[in-house]
Amino acid sequence: MRRYELMLVLRPDAPDDRTAAIIDRVTRQITADGGQIIKVAPWGRRRLAYAIDRHREGAYHIIVFEAPTTVIAELERGILITEEVLRHLVVRQDRPARASRDSGGDLDADEAPLPSAEDEEEEDDGRERIDESESEAAPAAID
Repeated sequence: MRRYELMLVLRPDAPDDRTAAIIDRVTRQITADGGQIIKVAPWGRRRLAYAIDRHREGAYHIIVFEAPTTVIAELERGILITEEVLRHLVVRQDRPARASRDSGGDLDADEAPLPSAEDEEEEDDGRERIDESESEAAPAAID
């Protein structure tokens, strides 16, 4: 199964109970088709970049889930026929590498070590570095 992120932009004038029913229906459809809900996060009302159906705001909701690829087409079909949904977007999330070469251990995708700022400074790829603190503010004049 792959991990996906679904963003829903719902009409701002939709009642809260109708919004909750839409989110509940989407999550039930995912689980009924063999998926698993990871997280549901309501982002609240936000201003849209442009008007959609004469609405300048939208109620954003993010649903992170794992499901087989066959679930996505059926899920989008159900979302498209819902009148309260202004826009939606399903994005596949790429998981980080399973294990680092240095650690040698087998790590879970959520436990993969993140690079630190110290690691980035210590790497030497053979190129000469210029120290910005000693450089002049204005370029030198050309004779």
